[in-house]
Amino acid sequence: MIHAACCHLKTIKSDPRISKPLQNWMFCVLHVKKMIAVLVLFIMKPGSVSADWSVTFENPNPCAVKGSSVEFRCSYNYPDREIARKIAWYKGQFIDGDWKRIALSDIPSYQNRSEYLGDLQHNCSLEIQDLQDDDAGYYYFRFDTDKYGRRSKESVYLTVTELKARVNPKRVRAGDTVTLECGASCPLSTTVWFKDGHPVSKPNFTAQAEDAGNYFCAVEGQESVQSDPVTLDVQYSPLNVSVEVSHAGLLTVGSSVNLTCSSAANPAADSYTWYRSTGSSSVLQVGSGQVLCLPSVDLSHSGLYICQSRNRLGENNSTQVLLTVTETDIYRLILLVGIGVKVVFLLLLPLFIIQAWRRWRNSTADTESHDYENV
Repeated sequence: MIHAACCHLKTIKSDPRISKPLQNWMFCVLHVKKMIAVLVLFIMKPGSVSADWSVTFENPNPCAVKGSSVEFRCSYNYPDREIARKIAWYKGQFIDGDWKRIALSDIPSYQNRSEYLGDLQHNCSLEIQDLQDDDAGYYYFRFDTDKYGRRSKESVYLTVTELKARVNPKRVRAGDTVTLECGASCPLSTTVWFKDGHPVSKPNFTAQAEDAGNYFCAVEGQESVQSDPVTLDVQYSPLNVSVEVSHAGLLTVGSSVNLTCSSAANPAADSYTWYRSTGSSSVLQVGSGQVLCLPSVDLSHSGLYICQSRNRLGENNSTQVLLTVTETDIYRLILLVGIGVKVVFLLLLPLFIIQAWRRWRNSTADTESHDYENV
């Protein structure tokens, strides 16, 4: 076939009936046919050098978070009669204006961070740990057999990114909807969220007071590498309003007592109002401020006290606290009576002892006198 094409070319050039432009055109056509014929014969030839050689990258454009690890999944093939003897991974770099492939083993920053996961069969996977910004770029694979050395024509392009957590909106009122977003410069696998170190089940939720705190995200399976935290501020009216009494139990006329009001609120409560409920249904305002001071109570101070805590978002009341004022300090009276009883007992005890001793002595004397009379 090739011989016939060559003879035909000579005939065209020697034929005076064919114009020069036409000769050139026919020459190009026949030359292309000749090249196609040679290529077909080369491909069909048994044992062709390039027919069974290949390097395949399963994830040619991986994206990973700075500080995490990444795996280049790779496979390579060669004719059965060949045996792989040597493998190496390279990184493309510009050196003095020229693009060169540098073996990872010759780059100090990859020492103890890159690990070949493959073998000398068909697996050429590579793992790089503790990724840094400088690790981004093009990577190539090469393997050598007994006769040939082959390197990948294609490359793996690694993108190193950082996680950026966002809370939308950053400040909400209790009952508003919050959305958590974990962004990066390239697509990532599933991300997970944490609040103050505890897992968050959903990235969308209705905010409550306990949802306020610091949030950060991470890639699932690589939770040790986290984004910078972002803060969610949840504002709400006063909750859990309570009253603390400085004096427990009954109060006597003239004594003092302080009632302190506290609550959880964001923003903090800026107003406190005190009310006293008497036996009737009426409620009387008796003071303001976080602490209600009663320096000298009388019987009229007895009743149920309530604290109302307020901020710009709303207000809430405490439970009722009972104050009871009496004219006599029962506890002090009981204490005095007890002391008096002890004093009286201690004073009378020696008298009882002396009296008992005298009776015993008199009884002994009477017995002796009776004995003498009988003699």
